[in-house]
Amino acid sequence: MKPVTNLAGVDLRAEIDRLRKERNAVILAHYYQKPEIQDLADFVGDSLDLSRKAQATDADVIAFCGVRFMAETAKILSPEKIVILPDMDAGCSLEDSCQPDEFAAFRAAHPDHIALTYINCSAAVKALSDVIVTSSSAEKILAQLPADQKIIFGPDRNLGGYLSRKTGREMLVWPGVCIVHEAFSETELMKLKAQHPGAPVVAHPECPPVILDHADYIGSTRGILEYAMAMPGDTLIVATEPHIIHQMEKALPDKHFIGAPGADGNCNCNICPYMAMNTLEKLYLALRDLTPRIEIEEGLRLKAKKSLDAMLAMASATVGQGDLGPRPGVVTGD
Repeated sequence: MKPVTNLAGVDLRAEIDRLRKERNAVILAHYYQKPEIQDLADFVGDSLDLSRKAQATDADVIAFCGVRFMAETAKILSPEKIVILPDMDAGCSLEDSCQPDEFAAFRAAHPDHIALTYINCSAAVKALSDVIVTSSSAEKILAQLPADQKIIFGPDRNLGGYLSRKTGREMLVWPGVCIVHEAFSETELMKLKAQHPGAPVVAHPECPPVILDHADYIGSTRGILEYAMAMPGDTLIVATEPHIIHQMEKALPDKHFIGAPGADGNCNCNICPYMAMNTLEKLYLALRDLTPRIEIEEGLRLKAKKSLDAMLAMASATVGQGDLGPRPGVVTGD
């Protein structure tokens, strides 16, 4: 493999490998990271799954190539480990949309509601929540709540709306959106479907309803990847951040994967700008200097962990035959 050099000719891959061993570090990469980062990571996957895999290792350092809320989750679960994020400015539009003081005030205004909160939020908002959910566990957790229980769902209005339509549960939904999934164009998607008749469409539930209405499968990033592995056809249209296609192409080189387009048909607006802030150079520097570090005050961490623990307990519970196992149109994965 050709060396990747920068920072005055440093062989970045070789130096990252050296520092990984020297620091006893585990490198995590979300599916939305650039291919060169995915290819050198110890684990590639969804955010919670990555944090739990890192928790199970004997690593002293977790280098999380993702966004800030993901690295915070790793620190919540592994407080004894050093957690570094290559770029501390790698945030998330959903996290930004739901500030802790605003969320606390909203909760106070609705004291008879419990807060079911999507994992794409800050540690401070997790600490204000009752149960954290992922796109895979939300429906199963909803099924375990009493029918008359009033619910706040945040911060993703598209995921909340999808769950409400699918389950019939009314919820107070926070108005946040993922800027990546909000950017897909129904008109351009229809053009793409016409160009590839018979090709199924897969979509993440963070997409708006006009995109989900055209999806043959709705699921998390891991669920979408699993659908691609099992599909009988040779072409798939993918409505989520397009860097997941790298894993599809590695596993299924004979199949054709097409990223759903944005408003003008060929813009890069469906590439997450926050995920793109992580680079090999920044990962090298983070491992070299063990900074920027994720630090969470212990009281806050314990409160945030309580809501995560509630999710893990409810997600693993057996709640009825109809809730078990993946099936078309149901969110799966982490």
